[in-house]
Amino acid sequence: MDQAVRSAKGGLRSLRHFFWPARSLLQQHPQLIDAPFSVEDYQQLTFLNGAGCPSCARKIETDHYLETACAACLTDPPLWRAARAALVYDDVTAKIILRLKHAGQREGLKVLCNWMSSAGADILENTDWVMPVPLHYQRLARRGFNQSAWLAQGVARHSGTLLLLDGLRRLRPTPSQAGLTARQRKTNVAGAFEVRPNRAGRIKGATITLVDDVYTTGSTLEACTRTLLNAGAAEVNILVLARVVREVDVTI
Repeated sequence: MDQAVRSAKGGLRSLRHFFWPARSLLQQHPQLIDAPFSVEDYQQLTFLNGAGCPSCARKIETDHYLETACAACLTDPPLWRAARAALVYDDVTAKIILRLKHAGQREGLKVLCNWMSSAGADILENTDWVMPVPLHYQRLARRGFNQSAWLAQGVARHSGTLLLLDGLRRLRPTPSQAGLTARQRKTNVAGAFEVRPNRAGRIKGATITLVDDVYTTGSTLEACTRTLLNAGAAEVNILVLARVVREVDVTI
C-alpha cells in the first residue's frame, strides 16, 4: 500500500510539473526539472560558505574561515556570541528576498532554509530554541505572514532543532528600516521588543538562535538579543539568509 501511495504521489507531481512547470526564481523561466533554481541562478549567487567574520558574518576577502573576529567586532563586540549567513546580500539576492518578504513567494523556501541550516550548522548543534525576529501584530495583519518565521520553521525542521515562534513580541509598529542610517536604525528599534511572559521560562538559561532574512547594520538583531539576554538567556546566536556587505542602496 505504501508503495502504491508513493507511486501515486509521484505521478501527481509529474503531472503537475507537466502542466505547471517550475520557474526559476531569478530568471522566471520555466524549468525542465521541478526545482526553484536553475544552473544560471546558482552562478549568480554569492555564498559565504563560512568565509566571514564569526561574530558578524561580514564577508572577508579570504578563502579561509576566520578564527578571530574582524577588526570592527574586536573594537565593539556584538551582544551575541556568533553570527552566520548563507548568502551575500546583493542585487541578485535582493530579488529573492523581496519576493519572499513583500510578495509572500514561498517557492524555493525549503532550499533557502537548507542553505541557512548548512551555514549555521555549528551554532545549531548547541541551540535550545530557534526563534524568528517578530513583526508587530498590525504589520503581520496587513502582510499576512512573517517571512522570518517561515525561515525559522524551515531551519528548525531541517536541523532538528526546537522552534519557539512566539518567544518575542514587538511592542510598537516601528517604521521601516529602509533608507535609515545605522544610528537611525538603532534608535528606531530601541526598546521595541519584549519576551512574552508565558515564554520566559523557556528562554531563561537557554541558548537561542535568532533567525532573520537580512543582516544589515544589526540594529534589530541587537535589540532582540538584548531583550533575550535581559530575560536570562544563556547566549544568543544569529542566523540570517543574507548579509549586507555594503550598507548602501539597501532596499529592505
